[in-house]
Amino acid sequence: MKNYQEIQNDIVLAIDEFIHSIDSSNDYKGDMSSLIQVTSNMPLVKLSYWECLIRSEIDNNLHATTRSIWARLFEPNMKLNWLDVVSGDGYRREKILRQSSSGVPNAFFLALVVRRLNDWVPQVRVAAKEMLPSLLKNTKPEYVTEVLCMLLIDWHSWGKIEEADKQIFLDMIATKEIALLLKSHLMSSTSGPMPSLLSQIGRTDILDHYLNEIASNAVQPYVRAKAYRSLFESRMTWIKSREWQWIDEYYGEQKLIPIIAERKIDVQTPFLELLNRSAVDRSPIVRQVSAEFLIRNIESLGTHARNLAEKFAADKSANVAEQGRFVLIKLDEKALNR
Repeated sequence: MKNYQEIQNDIVLAIDEFIHSIDSSNDYKGDMSSLIQVTSNMPLVKLSYWECLIRSEIDNNLHATTRSIWARLFEPNMKLNWLDVVSGDGYRREKILRQSSSGVPNAFFLALVVRRLNDWVPQVRVAAKEMLPSLLKNTKPEYVTEVLCMLLIDWHSWGKIEEADKQIFLDMIATKEIALLLKSHLMSSTSGPMPSLLSQIGRTDILDHYLNEIASNAVQPYVRAKAYRSLFESRMTWIKSREWQWIDEYYGEQKLIPIIAERKIDVQTPFLELLNRSAVDRSPIVRQVSAEFLIRNIESLGTHARNLAEKFAADKSANVAEQGRFVLIKLDEKALNR
């Protein structure tokens, strides 16, 4: 994979090619093929930086070009293009959103479009909200899934997007095809903040009926642990936003704390079955979750509690073994008090 400097150089060259390709021969649309090719292989990170770079390079190219090209760029019949999604002119950002009902060329440009939900101009945010349904419908599901994975991890830090708009966006992508792609991504990813992604997807019921499969087969243990916890608790939780809380008003100290939201899920899996499955998971991270819910439900499990506690007490993980010994002590105390 190319490093950021190489990607930046490629983008700069592609923008230069695009600017110089705008003329009457292509109805002032320009040729974006090089730019689309370059951005198709980019990771969807540091998008604010790439937006600033694109705006800067377009301005630099406009000032560096000849008088004739400058004049042609500002002719009344000049066509809007996908770069206008990050234009410094709010009118152009709004106009390209309202004009583009066909699919977006790749995941990078779709990410830039979706980020307009957090645009600093209210009219642009409204345009993004109104036009996204048709754009998403006509864009490849693979692109939508890739952008969704990026967006959900990060959007609790967006200050201008409304909670209602987040839900509208989630409703747009609540299809079986997207659900299967998301499930595959969550289960196969070996790195990245997949537990946070699963939490944010939990805002909708798109993956509720796949939680058992994710809990059993996801590669990352923290993803399996999150899925098991959700099944045990019959709810999904996620970070809704972050708010500043005073720690010491005298010294002006504040702390940014997460605001947690939740949603009940209707997935009926026998509690003992979940315990037995999670108790033999290959990761101590998951077995700790299993032991935690054993502790919470000692009274209702009868003889099964001791069998599981003995298994946990012999676990190779010190934390899991400690939880198992704790349950055994509680069971012995209960037996003595009878």
